[in-house]
Amino acid sequence: MDYKLSKEQEIMKDSIRKFCEKWLEPIAVETDANSRFPAEVFKELAAGGWLGMPIPEEYGGAGLDYLTYTMVLEEIARVSAAASLDISCHTGCALVINNFGSEQQKQLYLPAMARGEKIGAFCVTEPGAGTDVKAITSTEQWDGEAYVLNGTKTFITNGPIAGVYLVLAYTDKDQGSKGMSLFIVPEKTPGLRVGAQFEKTGLRASQTSEVIFKDCRVPAENLIGTEGQGMKIGLIALNHGRIAIAAQSIGIAQAALEESIIYAKERIQFGRPLAGQPAIQRMLAEMATDIAAARHLAYHAAVLKDNGKPFVQEASMAKLFASTMANRHVFKAVQIHGGTGYIKGIKVERLSRDARVTEIYEGTTEAQHMIIAGNLLA
Repeated sequence: MDYKLSKEQEIMKDSIRKFCEKWLEPIAVETDANSRFPAEVFKELAAGGWLGMPIPEEYGGAGLDYLTYTMVLEEIARVSAAASLDISCHTGCALVINNFGSEQQKQLYLPAMARGEKIGAFCVTEPGAGTDVKAITSTEQWDGEAYVLNGTKTFITNGPIAGVYLVLAYTDKDQGSKGMSLFIVPEKTPGLRVGAQFEKTGLRASQTSEVIFKDCRVPAENLIGTEGQGMKIGLIALNHGRIAIAAQSIGIAQAALEESIIYAKERIQFGRPLAGQPAIQRMLAEMATDIAAARHLAYHAAVLKDNGKPFVQEASMAKLFASTMANRHVFKAVQIHGGTGYIKGIKVERLSRDARVTEIYEGTTEAQHMIIAGNLLA
């Protein structure tokens, strides 16, 4: 199933590009250096409707399709991969509530999330459980009046700034993955504490931390779906998220290509611009070709999702190809820049740090190989 951007989508693409160049580009170096969340920009994003893109209009969102959302994430990542990550995690939480939550939950949380008043954080990973989700140890035990949540989550994007935490925990350990459930835990719930904030190599403007739950009482109405549906809902969210990370990877690679073209035209070596060197031309050609291929894979997966078609395989393929592609070509961008590309404050240096984790989160490269091969061999 192919894609073709409509005139409205092209206008929106141009609009978000101008927004990012006005609001995000001028502070990108500073927020990276200081690991600072750009709260002032997120207020502008919320005002422009960019934080509620796929949320239905009846709940205060823009009601956009997933292809448009994917395209917008790519444009944001082209300027700030950290901002694109924050938005995708936040939006992923909102989509879970919209797709699986009760009407009461939708009315209570989605309008505030669309307005940027409550940022979402998805709490799955634990110190001993990453790709192997079944290894989590967090529990939610019903005591007759409420669920009592205990456990420690780690590497949680938006952890320090979230207003809504979606938490995966066991309600019945004996049932294995079928005993996992998903809960909404609002900020300031007694027993919820934001733990250590991580000083990351890349995506430094995105806030990442532990989130700790100690005898945290969660009312029954905060259960998403029914008991035992948590793993299923989480896997669906991961499939959506893989398209988002593919878009992020494409945006990073596109920025690396654009920076490389500018530098190759300006830098004189052996009496002529780098752009005249066949080796450099080959690098640029390969970068552009692979970016186009990755974009097609990601947009194709988004269109399948929009049309209610199976897209799990395509989402994994898009995530696998785009993330490995971004890492490969950002390396080339640094090589084109030479020593300059290894200096703090130079954009390709930041891109090289931001790209690395795209092969790790939302399912590692190795996990994508397993998913894709498993579907082929099923």
